[in-house]
Amino acid sequence: MRRHFNLYSQYFIGVLFGLGLIISGMSNPQKILNFLDITGNWDPSLIFVMGGAVIVGLAGFYLASKQTKGFFGSALHIPNRKDISRPLVIGSLIFGAGWGIAGFCPGPAIVALGAGHMKALVFVLAMLAGMAFCNRFFTGHKQQV
Repeated sequence: MRRHFNLYSQYFIGVLFGLGLIISGMSNPQKILNFLDITGNWDPSLIFVMGGAVIVGLAGFYLASKQTKGFFGSALHIPNRKDISRPLVIGSLIFGAGWGIAGFCPGPAIVALGAGHMKALVFVLAMLAGMAFCNRFFTGHKQQV
């Protein structure tokens, strides 16, 4: 029974996340590109979306740091590294470049793919290829949490 509750809660959280992405406009690549275009048709509305996400994330990490077990009783693993490593910077640059070129990041791309946007299909396939490439050639560089 507990396993089913866990699966249902994961499904509910995924649907809630997807709805949030749709309502906020994060699954619309043109809205993202307009947000990134500060010298042209700039749309600053996503600042509030991102600000809200940062606040929720900080609150979540604060609450999680006070716990020893996860919500369903499993072990809770919170990253404790605070250094800025070369792989982190390179990965961030690649992520930002992909976001700026396509107007998608992984979560919104999957939501847009579910809505039938072909541009999202190209992005998700490229993302999966990049993940496979990294798993194949950079498995020795995984960082400890």
